[in-house]
Amino acid sequence: MTRTDFLTARSVLWLTFFAAILAAWWVMFDMARSMDLDLIGRPGEMGARMAAMDPRMPMYMPMANFGPLFAMWAIMMAAMMLPTMVPTLTNYQRLMVSADGTWAGWAGVLLGYFVVWVGFAAAIAGVQLALLFGGVIDMLGIAKSPWVAGALMIAVGAFQFTRAKEVCHGVCHSPMSYFLGHWKTGFGGGVRMGLGLGAFCVGCCWGFMALGFVGGVMNLLWMGLATLFMVLEKLPQIGHRVTKPMGVVLIIGGGVICAFPNLFYGG
Repeated sequence: MTRTDFLTARSVLWLTFFAAILAAWWVMFDMARSMDLDLIGRPGEMGARMAAMDPRMPMYMPMANFGPLFAMWAIMMAAMMLPTMVPTLTNYQRLMVSADGTWAGWAGVLLGYFVVWVGFAAAIAGVQLALLFGGVIDMLGIAKSPWVAGALMIAVGAFQFTRAKEVCHGVCHSPMSYFLGHWKTGFGGGVRMGLGLGAFCVGCCWGFMALGFVGGVMNLLWMGLATLFMVLEKLPQIGHRVTKPMGVVLIIGGGVICAFPNLFYGG
């Protein structure tokens, strides 16, 4: 590949990558607007009526059906997790000459990573339906009880201190080490490495997705803050320094919700 071809392929692939991120965020914004939600997930009149609906009502409700929920979560995964791939894809790009990497392999890494997160989207859509029909969350995906919301925040905060988090974050934080230890060439090799990286990333970040049930899965503010923090966790200079402090913040936040439920849920 000539230098001109290399630069052209790099430009096309990176522009397509960032265009996909912008498109996913626009779709999420449009979905929130169509559900009469503001940027922090608060419902307007129509949204409030939707939240109060019984999922067992004999009428079609997208948020009570697996297909639309899965599609929503898959798009959300693209919006939130693709930005966190920038350090990983940049590291792969550095190996293109020294380790016989290719742009096809680069695309394979991205595809494998996203396939894992789409699988997670299917799983969490199923969890949301179970919580919805179990009366734990409302139609907008918001926990009905402050105790559930607080306990979830505390659990996710506590996970930040576990060995599982440390191991998974170590891989996500240092993708170059993973590449050097699991290097495979070509598109298929890229897919296999992407699947491995995606599995570790799910293990590292699943809790931040579950926090959507605290403020609502269509809360764009939560999506933005969670995405920002997950990007910070992967930065080589500060990644290890933010993980445990965020755990402390989440545990304190969950404790405050449990201690002062009326402040957040009224009544």
